[in-house]
Amino acid sequence: MRIDRYISIIAVAAAAMSCGANRSGYDAEGYFESVEVTVSSEANGRILSFGIDEGDRLEAGETAGCIDSVQLYLTRQQLLMTSESVLKNRPDVDMQVKAMKEQLKTMEKERQRVLNMFNDGAATQKQLDDVDAGIAVLKVQIEAQESALGNSVSSLDAQSSSIAMQIAQIDDKLAKCRIVSPVSGTVLAKYAEAGEFASVGKPLFKIADLDKVFLRAYVTSAQLSEIRLGQQVKVFSDYGKGYSREYDGTVVWISDQSEFTPKNIQTGDDRKNLVYAIKVAVRNDGLIKLGMYGGVEF
Repeated sequence: MRIDRYISIIAVAAAAMSCGANRSGYDAEGYFESVEVTVSSEANGRILSFGIDEGDRLEAGETAGCIDSVQLYLTRQQLLMTSESVLKNRPDVDMQVKAMKEQLKTMEKERQRVLNMFNDGAATQKQLDDVDAGIAVLKVQIEAQESALGNSVSSLDAQSSSIAMQIAQIDDKLAKCRIVSPVSGTVLAKYAEAGEFASVGKPLFKIADLDKVFLRAYVTSAQLSEIRLGQQVKVFSDYGKGYSREYDGTVVWISDQSEFTPKNIQTGDDRKNLVYAIKVAVRNDGLIKLGMYGGVEF
């Protein structure tokens, strides 16, 4: 009877030692996190609308609010009117020299007539020379007029391009007055409200894709030989009191530097103070919460 009692005591002690060696029952444990994006203001002005709340789901590119853009809009309208005025002053080169070219054609016909008369002895050399001189002068005038008009057109085109560039800059600033979610995800925190003044760089809200979370776990150097990138593992979300859920996970990152074990993390061997962090990607079914403890089995 006494022997049986001793055996029972030894068994209980062995079980306790076993539990002490790996209290969690996992090969490694850590906490769940996600890629969080803090969206900041890209414009200065009063927030006109900002109708999102923490927990709301936003799609990438979805507008969450807007910042006052009246002054930018008025500046854009002014630039459009200036551009229209510049285009109206742009000369039509062909139309401007059309009359002179018609005059040149007439003079060339006159020269042919005088040349025929000269060949028949009915006109003098001076008459022919006068016509040639008139044609030469008119050609120079046409060339000078085309050059002047061309320079005017180039100058106005450059001015128009400059205005178009300013309008594009205003359009970019107007677009930045819209508060847009850069990624699809869930709003984790909201830092501003409608009516407040926003300045460039001021945080407005934080968003994260909770459909894909990561378990940041810690392993000892002895466990590194068992782990590789892309490895499929089992992940457990630990709710406490012995309740957990199992998920499929993929190792997506292994730290190349050791660090001291976080105080709120247990390892299989507490004597191993230096550990390596790893990240395991997990598809969330909605039950995993950020900051929740979890474990992984290799």
